[in-house]
Amino acid sequence: MKVLHTADIHLRDQDDERWEILQKLIKAGKKEKINLLVISGDLFDKGVDAEKLRPKIRKIFSDNGFKVVMIPGNHDQESFRPGLFFGDDTIILTDPQKPFEFQNIRIAGLPFEKTGGEEILNALNDLKKIFIKDKVNILLFHGELLDSFFSPGDFGEEDTRRYMPVWLDYFDGLNVSYILAGHFHTKFDDRKLKNGGYFVYPGSPISITKKELGQRKVNIFEVGKPPKPYPLISPHFQKVEVVFDPLGEKDPAKKVKEHLEKVNPEARVLLSIKGCINGRKFSLTEEELKNKIEEMAQKARVEGPVSYEFIDVREIVESELFKNFSKKLDESGIQEEKKKSVIDTVMKAMAEARS
Repeated sequence: MKVLHTADIHLRDQDDERWEILQKLIKAGKKEKINLLVISGDLFDKGVDAEKLRPKIRKIFSDNGFKVVMIPGNHDQESFRPGLFFGDDTIILTDPQKPFEFQNIRIAGLPFEKTGGEEILNALNDLKKIFIKDKVNILLFHGELLDSFFSPGDFGEEDTRRYMPVWLDYFDGLNVSYILAGHFHTKFDDRKLKNGGYFVYPGSPISITKKELGQRKVNIFEVGKPPKPYPLISPHFQKVEVVFDPLGEKDPAKKVKEHLEKVNPEARVLLSIKGCINGRKFSLTEEELKNKIEEMAQKARVEGPVSYEFIDVREIVESELFKNFSKKLDESGIQEEKKKSVIDTVMKAMAEARS
């Protein structure tokens, strides 16, 4: 039995990259020969009229050779009213006391509600009657795990409210092998339960905000084995920081180009330029270098304005004061990395003093 687990796709009305990643998830499911596709909340984005999207969803989720099991999240909790049809192969779990049984597993859903504390504990306690030992039990959950140090940005564009908060020990005594969770966007995160089971956030399969950095993943695992991150080829944000060395031999513009050429083709780059340059050495002014970087940024997938924090220190590099300081630094035998850090600090201080 093989499961693909994801969450937080946040589909919108128009055809866009989020719809494309949903299609890629279906292809990945077929390639990996899964039996179940689990979406642990927020298939739809906030305010989206899911009723208009259901015909398209039915088509995508049909005739794939596997079932699709979903729960509502905090963004789409109104999208799954009783009686709505999402396709023959799609199961929506809105009542924890009405699990879905498939071969040797039993799946119950604890969808998002504006609740917490004792009410969640009571709901979990009621699941003890459902999760008996004759099956492998799986719980779908959409909410916030308090054991982890998350910020509101890790949950997308949420405010500071708590969203169905739980602690891992809430699940003590519950005969569950996997808690397949949603709501935490930024990265794949799995934790061991006291009973030997697993609590897993797959992270969003596509970057929804700029805080969701790096290649996106889903959770694909064989029932009875640990969760396993499965990398996706999907749009994501990636930070690229270029730090110039004023004593280096490489042209600063070429250095930026080399960094951008190494970036994943699906990445949207958040580019920052730091450090110091010796403009005279490369016949470059700060403005000329900035213009060259802007040209490269237009050709690469650079998102938003480039952060420029570099300075031209040509006069400082050629001053007797700095030359004497650099000589003494060489004689000290200091490690190369520390030496670069010291030089950068001194140059910035000297530049500030000159200004």
